[in-house]
Amino acid sequence: MIAEAGLALLWLAAALAALQLALGAMGVASHRTDLLGAVRPVAVVQAVLTGLAFLALIYLFVTVDLSVKLVAANNASTKPLLYKFAGTWGNHEGSMLMWVTILAVAGGAVALFERRLNERTLIATLAAQAAIGLGFYAFLLFASNPFARLNPAPVEGQGLNPLLQDPGLAFHPPTLYLGYVGLSVAFSFAVGALITRDVGAAFARAMRPWVLGAWILLTIGITAGSYWAYYELGWGGWWFWDPVENASLMPWLAATALLHSVTVLATREGLRAWTVMLAVVAFSMSMVGTFLVRSGILTSVHAFAVDPKRGSFILVLLALYIGGALALFGLRVGTVREGSRFDAVSREGSLVINNLLLSAILGIVLVGTLYPLMAEAVTGEKLSVGPPYFNSAAGPLALVLVAVMAAGPLMRWRRDDLKATLTRLAIPVLVAAVALLLVILLAPGIGILPLLGLVAASGVGLASLAPLWKRNLRRTPLYIYGMVIAHLGIAVSLGGMASERAFNKETLVAARIGETYHVGPYAIRLTGVEPVAGPNYTAIQGTIVAQRGDNAAFTLHPETRTFPSPQTETNEAAITTVLDGQLYVVVGKSDDEGRWQLRLWWKPFVTLIWAGGILVALGGLLSLVGRVRRDMRHAPGHDA
Repeated sequence: MIAEAGLALLWLAAALAALQLALGAMGVASHRTDLLGAVRPVAVVQAVLTGLAFLALIYLFVTVDLSVKLVAANNASTKPLLYKFAGTWGNHEGSMLMWVTILAVAGGAVALFERRLNERTLIATLAAQAAIGLGFYAFLLFASNPFARLNPAPVEGQGLNPLLQDPGLAFHPPTLYLGYVGLSVAFSFAVGALITRDVGAAFARAMRPWVLGAWILLTIGITAGSYWAYYELGWGGWWFWDPVENASLMPWLAATALLHSVTVLATREGLRAWTVMLAVVAFSMSMVGTFLVRSGILTSVHAFAVDPKRGSFILVLLALYIGGALALFGLRVGTVREGSRFDAVSREGSLVINNLLLSAILGIVLVGTLYPLMAEAVTGEKLSVGPPYFNSAAGPLALVLVAVMAAGPLMRWRRDDLKATLTRLAIPVLVAAVALLLVILLAPGIGILPLLGLVAASGVGLASLAPLWKRNLRRTPLYIYGMVIAHLGIAVSLGGMASERAFNKETLVAARIGETYHVGPYAIRLTGVEPVAGPNYTAIQGTIVAQRGDNAAFTLHPETRTFPSPQTETNEAAITTVLDGQLYVVVGKSDDEGRWQLRLWWKPFVTLIWAGGILVALGGLLSLVGRVRRDMRHAPGHDA
């Protein structure tokens, strides 16, 4: 009954999405703003129904109802409760239902709380959101039914992919999906404003919290996903330029550009066309990522291996939504009034350069991700585009980007003097020069990109604090602190990336029990290997004694785990974090001579990568709170 009820709720929600689209189109075409009173409750009820359908699927997974095909294929009674719960979205159909649920809830929230847009633009926005939802409802109901039944039901389920059996599953996908859907709302705002020719400051102020919220969640999701892959896959890297990793990075790059552009439009009445175009591009990248993960054309630990016909369905949706939005942009861009003018040497000018560089990096990542797929489709040969391409092509642009990011906040709005700007940059440039000399002297031969990364991190780190100079810190707006912390976080992450690349030490050995090996400052001794039993796996567990100089020795327990359902082997790294880095240890299989494969890494300051990501997200959160509070104080009718 629960499955049937969940499916019925989805059909009702889809019908309401169609009604919302029809009412919205009617209201826009006939200029009947009174229809907003009908569109709002339809959007809210649609959100409630879709949310109930998603809760029904969660219930089916937690109770392990094996009569449901999706549960039987992705769950088992032996799984811990956390993975029964999070397994709801650890598969194609369940994750798509989560996507649609977040989409519907976001549309309901816009209907309930948005009061800044004029009524006709809001009706057009809600109609656009309904159009997106309707396509995904069709995808769920006709190609990816999460409530399909099995008769007879199996005695036991097939279980969850062991690589997903980690607390990260409960956290990483939801944050990414919330970010993707936040960009869908920005897309709907842009389409609504184009339809009604209402691209102005009010539109930007309405869209900005959604863009900022989506960007924060994408930042958290990417940071968490990077660390999850780092410790779970056992290969010792924090970013592999995997196509599905890129699928989350591309929307983040576009959202970063959009965030700066929408801020200029909201506060300075500039970059109108830029803002609309970036809103379309950002959601386009979310759709491209969805296509890559679900089309079946990728082989990746992150991808859902599904029927390519489903990928064709998503490709059609992508063509409809993005092609339609671009066509609308082409038709309407001539009606978008020119925004306030500004000089090249100004904060707006630096943001334009910032956006151009972000767009160029986005293009590099997009080409590197799609080129092997297109080449294989044409020639039949499998090609690989890996880290060397991305690092060499995008790395230099990223360094220029952070340099521009350092200079931007030190410039004045509208118009500034180049000589005065360079004077303000003197101290950060001096610090960067000192850092350059120190790195060359203390660590010669580390490579040009890591060297420049360390230098840029030091200069940008100091420059990011410059907006607080000579300010009354108690009266400084919260969003200024947010900008400072976010930019500081970029510098911290950049320092971690450069340090890990420059100073990483790796030792691969066939270890005998009792023998000592070295990696970085650590002496490592394998003292034993024994079988252990987990809640739903068996494992070979190594016992490693590690010591750094004269400090006290400590013990690590890396494992190689074997899961019976489905039959899979995974490496569970043992990681010790200290102030200046991480010791990372993986144990592998034994050979005929009784030796065990050991992979040892010493990674100086690698934790700064994720610490910086946390700072970036925290800065975004402070900016969001500060902007919302400021907008509320300046809202019409607010009682000061």
